[in-house]
Amino acid sequence: MISKPKGTKDIYGTVAKRWKYVEKVIDEVMEKYHYGYIRTPLFESTELFHRGVGETSDIVTKETYDFLDRGERSMTLRPEGTAGVVRSYIEDKMYGDAIQPVKFYYNGTMYRYERPQAGRERELTQFGCEVLGSDDPAVDAEVISLAAQIYRILGLKNVTIHINSLGDADSRNNYRQALVKYFEPHLDLLCDDCKSRFAKNPLRILDCKVDGESELFENAPKMVDYLNEESKKRFEKVLEYLDILEIPYVVDSKIVRGLDYYNHTVFEFESDINETGSTMAIGGGGCYNQLVSELGGPEVCGVGFGSGMDRLLLALEHEGAQLPVKEDIDLYLLYVNDEEKKYAIYLAQELRMNGFIVEMENMKRSLKAQFKQADRLKAKFTIVLNSAELDEDEVTIKNTRTKEEEKVQIDALIYYLDENLEDDDFMCDCGDECHHHGE
Repeated sequence: MISKPKGTKDIYGTVAKRWKYVEKVIDEVMEKYHYGYIRTPLFESTELFHRGVGETSDIVTKETYDFLDRGERSMTLRPEGTAGVVRSYIEDKMYGDAIQPVKFYYNGTMYRYERPQAGRERELTQFGCEVLGSDDPAVDAEVISLAAQIYRILGLKNVTIHINSLGDADSRNNYRQALVKYFEPHLDLLCDDCKSRFAKNPLRILDCKVDGESELFENAPKMVDYLNEESKKRFEKVLEYLDILEIPYVVDSKIVRGLDYYNHTVFEFESDINETGSTMAIGGGGCYNQLVSELGGPEVCGVGFGSGMDRLLLALEHEGAQLPVKEDIDLYLLYVNDEEKKYAIYLAQELRMNGFIVEMENMKRSLKAQFKQADRLKAKFTIVLNSAELDEDEVTIKNTRTKEEEKVQIDALIYYLDENLEDDDFMCDCGDECHHHGE
C-alpha cells in the first residue's frame, strides 16, 4: 500500500465541508474590502524566497523544500505567500497601474520541512492578503481589521491581537545595538538557535520558543523605547485607527515576527486553546517597506497578513464553534425497475440544474435498502418513482421529518420543493438543527 508523505493529510467528508465554508467566508470578506484574488506559482526560483523571506529566518535556514529542476535551476516550493505576490507585482509592473494601492489576497498550499504536529503540517494551506503602494497607517489598521472580521464571522471569541512596532531602519539599528549589548554577557544561557541569531539578526532572539518566558528575556530592552519620533507617531496612528474601528489589542514588545522583511507595524492573532492559559498563534503579519526594492522593484511600501487554515480550524474546534455545514440533501430518488431508473437519471439532472441537492440509487439495492440509504444521507424528501404514477405525470413525495406524503404533478415539483425547502432548517456539523451558526 502506498501511503501519503509524512506531514500531509487527506481532507474529505465533514472536515472538507468545514474547510470549504471557511474559504467561502474568506472570499466574501476579502471581496467586501475590495481585495482581488491572486494565484502565484507553487514553486519559484530559490533566490526569491531566500532573499525575500530572509536568510536568518527559520523557514529558510531549516524548512524550505529546495530542488534542482532538469535544467539544473534551483527551485523552491513556496513556504509562504508574500514573496510570490511581491515578485508578481514587480514583474507585471503593477506599480504603474492607475488604481493604487494594489490589494490582493491568496489562499493556497505552502511547504515547510518541519516536525509535524497539531496545526503544523509540512504541506499547509495558508490564506492572506497584501497591500502594496501605500504607507498610510490606516492601511495597517485595515489589514488587521480584515483578519479580525474573518475570525469574528467564523465564531472565534477567545482571540487576542498582539501588536508592536519595529520602527524604521534607524530605529531598528539602535534597538539592534541595545540587544547585542544586553545579550552578549549572557550568550552561554541562550539556546543554540538564539546563539546563531545573535550573530545574524539579534531581533530574532526575542522570537525564541525555548527560553522566551525566562527572566532574561522579560528584562530585555523594549523596541518601543528605541523608536525615533517619526516611527513612534506612525505606530500611535495605527493604534488610534484600531480604536476607531473598536478592535481591541495588546501592545506586546515580544512580537517581532519570524520573517526578516518586516519593519514598522507587526502583529499576531493568538487564540486561547485551553483553560490553562496556553495560546496558539493563528495568524499574523506586518509592514515590509524595503521588500519590494530588495527584490528589484521600486521603493514601495507594503503590508500583509497570513493565517494557516489548519491552525484556524483547530482553534474553531477548541472553542466548539459551530459552522453551518450542510450534512443533508434535499431529495433522494428511489426506483425498482429499469424504466423507473431511466426517469430517475433524467429527473435528478433536471432538479440539480434548478439548484437542488439530489441523489439517486446507484448500487442495485433493494427498495428497503434504498430507504436506509436515504436515511444515512439525511434526505429531507424522498420520491419512490412508480411507473403507474409516472404515466399520470405525477409522483408521491414524502417529507422524511413529518412523514407526510403528498401527490405532486411533475411539472409542479420544482415549485413544490422551492416552497417547502425555503425556510427549512438543516443539520450542521454539531448534530443539532440550526440556522446560520457563527454569523
